[in-house]
Amino acid sequence: MGRIAVIGAGVIGLSVAYELAGAGHDVTVLADRDHTGAVSSVAAAIWFPHAVDAAPRVLESARLTRDRLASLAADARTGVRLRTGTVLTRRPDPDLSWTAAVPGHRPATAAELPPGAAGVTCELPVAVTNVYLAWLRASVLGRGVEIRAVALGTPDEAGEGFDAVVVAAGIRSGALLGGDDQVFPIRGQIVRLANPGLTRWLLDDDNPDGLTYVVPRDDDVVCGGTGDAGSWDETADPDVERAILRRVTALVPELAGAPIVSRAVGLRPARTSVRLERVDGYAVPVIAAYGHGGSGFTLSWGEAARVRELIDAL
Repeated sequence: MGRIAVIGAGVIGLSVAYELAGAGHDVTVLADRDHTGAVSSVAAAIWFPHAVDAAPRVLESARLTRDRLASLAADARTGVRLRTGTVLTRRPDPDLSWTAAVPGHRPATAAELPPGAAGVTCELPVAVTNVYLAWLRASVLGRGVEIRAVALGTPDEAGEGFDAVVVAAGIRSGALLGGDDQVFPIRGQIVRLANPGLTRWLLDDDNPDGLTYVVPRDDDVVCGGTGDAGSWDETADPDVERAILRRVTALVPELAGAPIVSRAVGLRPARTSVRLERVDGYAVPVIAAYGHGGSGFTLSWGEAARVRELIDAL
């Protein structure tokens, strides 16, 4: 048993805290903003590897997470739902490595496809972000984890008394570790529409008019999006929103005229490759756990399990 500080209260940080506390460690989460202010709260939160390297370890982490989310979907209070939909493919050689983690996937039928596209139809976990993150935070607290609101400049500022520090602060992680120049934002803009009764999701990364996705949740539909690498702009652009609405209604006509519930912009915490490793040079051992791009929910539980292994091996 050790005293562990986890820097970050997004989906990765909270999942790590949950796993470490379950392994018997005394865990404190340190974050300058809670889960409602993290980029995780903006995410469409459908299980799907997006804007992340497809290394074998990362895909294994995705598989473990899909299995865990599927089991959580048995309890409606978690906010996780299992929903069927289609991943569109528009290239002659699409990367379908993710399908190895998805039982029951099949080629999409003509009725499920727009002209000029192929695709894969399957059932994937979708998290209603506000419900899921609130459930996860409550579960973390229920395991005896302390959550403190604090802004840190380096892992050493976590203070004395900790045996290890986990840096899982998303886009701010690189700066915390002395300026990791491989970290960069991918700006994502979404608009949430009132749900007219949809349950099927649709992902169209290769849409010729721009990244497009439709992810129905309980009462709303998350519609996106953008993938602006290197942009730090967190202001919603009305012209971009209108373009998103044109794309999603072209693919899902039932959304035409649906009232706008809310809109948001988030900065996906991307990196040239996911960083999950021990980092030397600090007062206590530091574990880096960041660079998950648009796949925080998709990798969360697998990454948390790997962090636990690294901590237990110290």
